[in-house]
Amino acid sequence: MKISEIFYSIQGEGVLNGVPSAFVRTTGCNLRCVFCDSPQTSWNPEGETLSLDAIISQTNLFNTKHVVITGGEPFLHHDLNDLCIKYNELGYHITLETAGTIFQKVQCNLLSISPKLSNSTPHHMENGKYKLRHDELRLQPDVVRKLMDISDYQLKFVIDSPSDTNEVREFLKSLGKIEKSKVLLMPQGITREDLDKKSKWLVELCKEEGFRYCPRLHIDLYGNTLGT
Repeated sequence: MKISEIFYSIQGEGVLNGVPSAFVRTTGCNLRCVFCDSPQTSWNPEGETLSLDAIISQTNLFNTKHVVITGGEPFLHHDLNDLCIKYNELGYHITLETAGTIFQKVQCNLLSISPKLSNSTPHHMENGKYKLRHDELRLQPDVVRKLMDISDYQLKFVIDSPSDTNEVREFLKSLGKIEKSKVLLMPQGITREDLDKKSKWLVELCKEEGFRYCPRLHIDLYGNTLGT
């Protein structure tokens, strides 16, 4: 499996916010989000190919039994479930982070599904080279429904402006009945200042809609840096 980085930190987003976790960041992505906070896995993919045993050996060095497999897009890797099975046998709690555009039947404890709204489209980056492909792929309700059926899940949306919540509502309608407590709205930003500007009105929107507000704790603590 091609890996960008393996590190030990706290989970900064979602229902397990604050939990010390080992992170396995795969490289390679089928989307090109304009606000991607790990461009070394998407726009400029880089990393090294490691065996599954080598990946596990590195994470076993950390003082945790929570592992987060993230990316990039982990579901691009055909041996993803083999890695999950190995972690499960070792007693790890497994979180898989995905944009929800590719289906694999995987063995995990939590699927963190982050469908991408139109605010993610790279209209002008690299002269709009990836705009059309990104827009065609970014929302796959059939895939998301299948993923929701195989594991506990959270639906995490990156919000850049109040109008983005209209897209969230429309997408949720396409999924059928959803527990609002599993819908998380997260402010877009890679600095504490960016997040502070958006968090106050986003919290109020969450209160109105009954959704869960999702802070980005790792940005508050460490900034937007590798290995955090």
